[in-house]
Amino acid sequence: MARPFKTPKNTPAPRTPSPKPSASTDAHNIALDADAPREGQRLHKLLALAGFGSRRDMETLIASGRITINGQVALVGAVVTEHDVVRMDSRILHLPFDPELPQILLYHKPEGEIVSQDDPEGRATVFDKLPRIKQGKWIAVGRLDMNTSGLLIFTNSGDLANRFMHPRYEVEREYAVRILGELTEEQMAQLKHGIELEDGPANFESIHAQGGEGANKWYQVVIKEGRNREVRRLFEAFHLPVSRLMRVRFGPINLPPRLKRGTMLKLEQKQVVSLLEWADLPVSRKPLKQLSPHEKDRATRVFVPKVRKQRRSLLETANAPEAERPQRAAPKQPRRIRQESDLKEASRQNARLNTRAKKSSNRNRG
Repeated sequence: MARPFKTPKNTPAPRTPSPKPSASTDAHNIALDADAPREGQRLHKLLALAGFGSRRDMETLIASGRITINGQVALVGAVVTEHDVVRMDSRILHLPFDPELPQILLYHKPEGEIVSQDDPEGRATVFDKLPRIKQGKWIAVGRLDMNTSGLLIFTNSGDLANRFMHPRYEVEREYAVRILGELTEEQMAQLKHGIELEDGPANFESIHAQGGEGANKWYQVVIKEGRNREVRRLFEAFHLPVSRLMRVRFGPINLPPRLKRGTMLKLEQKQVVSLLEWADLPVSRKPLKQLSPHEKDRATRVFVPKVRKQRRSLLETANAPEAERPQRAAPKQPRRIRQESDLKEASRQNARLNTRAKKSSNRNRG
């Protein structure tokens, strides 16, 4: 059987490749149409992702006039694309238009630690235990009181943290609560409907009794706000003090059973991608890094964080005796001075030995 005749396709004329502007290309040779629509990203956001500082700091840096885009001084709020040449003090910057996946840490916070980067009283903070990070800084997703334990999330993505915390998204927080006493059915219905607090009305999305022993009763509650001590104040409105409070879920993240109190866990890449999709945030186009089973187990292993710096209460330091106060180490002397001091000490010791030898010989003669 004969093959069907194939109509030859028209081969288009070869295009002459246009030279790409290099990093050293003069800005006047780059033609930009000011009225043409530009698809890109905010300059201050890219600078923050590159690790130069926070977004607010980058806005200040841009306003100082040190940043240029294609030879023109950049303005606050400027949008740049991958084809733009961005410089800082005449140095070309390579901006992360397709950034790496953010890092996410889960921490089972114990009682007695505060969620603050700087405490004037010198108390232990959760930030003292966080591992060092190369890009950006750790952001605590929500806060927990000093006497509250449970799930605490850290990330270096400000957009993801904002998606969790901003009130307009109404992300659920689930708590296990132990109170001294017991709620009636009418009180539980009232807590779901809403009661008036000092800073406005508040309510639980759901509340379920979980039993208990003796006078202590456990309840499981869900709330969509993050106001200060809101869960405790809702129970205290019925004169039922909270003796223990633990957060067990924040949005789609549950407190893993293997994450014991005082330990941390880093989420793996697929879990981070799922969270970004849940938050409707852009996901990197780069393929996920292939890890060996050993690397994957090591990257997602539960670990006990080490305190990087010891804090001490300012009041304790001021009231401590002089002998117990931390003393500054004496400045180290130059090597030449130390050698001269050692030589002088050695000559003194030789003089003492010679004197003793002379005295001993005189006694023997006598």
